[in-house]
Amino acid sequence: MSTLADSMQQQAEEFQQRYAAVREQIGRVIVGHDDIVHGVLTSMLIGGHCLLEGVPGLGKTMLVRTLAETLDLQFSRIQFTPDLMPADILGTNMIVERDGQKNFEFQRGPIFTQILLADEINRATPKTQSALLETMQEGTVTAGGTRYTMDKPYFVLATQNPIEQEGTYPLPEAQLDRFMFKLVVGYSSREQLATIIARTTSGETVQPTKVMDGAEIVRWQHLVREVILASHVQDYIVRLVLATHPDGPLATPITNQYVRWGSSPRGAQTLALAAKVRALLEGRFNVSFEDVRRVYLPAMRHRVLLNFEAQAEGIEPDRVLLEILEKVAEKAD
Repeated sequence: MSTLADSMQQQAEEFQQRYAAVREQIGRVIVGHDDIVHGVLTSMLIGGHCLLEGVPGLGKTMLVRTLAETLDLQFSRIQFTPDLMPADILGTNMIVERDGQKNFEFQRGPIFTQILLADEINRATPKTQSALLETMQEGTVTAGGTRYTMDKPYFVLATQNPIEQEGTYPLPEAQLDRFMFKLVVGYSSREQLATIIARTTSGETVQPTKVMDGAEIVRWQHLVREVILASHVQDYIVRLVLATHPDGPLATPITNQYVRWGSSPRGAQTLALAAKVRALLEGRFNVSFEDVRRVYLPAMRHRVLLNFEAQAEGIEPDRVLLEILEKVAEKAD
């Protein structure tokens, strides 16, 4: 038993070191936004996808590019626009002539990669947005009756601008639910802004070093799933999710007042996996209540749909979720 425990501890320590190495390289380029960087890396290490929301110019695209440069993975960027068609991202069958014979061949689109930056995803039409659904969920693309499997790991990072609504198509709830985390990118502080100016206007270009490849990422994804989730912590996750269901047996007063639809089971799955990453980063091989609390907002804020009363009063999902987090006890009655 002690040998097994020692092995687990060693793996947790190695995970910490390798995670720190990736963050160090990202930190050479990206100033601040520690929670955002952690959220993006957590999404990748649990095999999910991530949605970044924030006004233009806050470094969302730069973060994704830096992540791709730090990891030895294929990278593609798609700039979503209203005239973008599904074939533009998936690919299309084209006539190719070889040795005097013409045949149809499938020309792969930019979606065939390992890290995909879907920039301003809410500017594309629902038809094009939905082209991502199969790939995000199944890791495959079906075209011309043929199914193509993506290389692993496969990670979609989408960005959207919350302030411009004209000419945009908000993501439907079914597609939002496929993102593990929704991260809200805020403004930089005074000190961070000074550092950004110094780094970007001095003529020096910082290139991060590649420190992790796809095989290692897959290895860590498997390790995350081996972290122990005790039954009482799992029940805490279940009750936190059920507390978002209006008129349900565990609904809180603020849920019944402001929530129209609560979280799906994907919310519970995300909470469990993300909490396991947090446990490993703390050097533990078992999940604590605090691990769950620290990942609750990014895992749930896009899975709770507020009603008209909340919108009229300017209530944000984070406020509702924070009160739910306060009301739900760690141990069941």
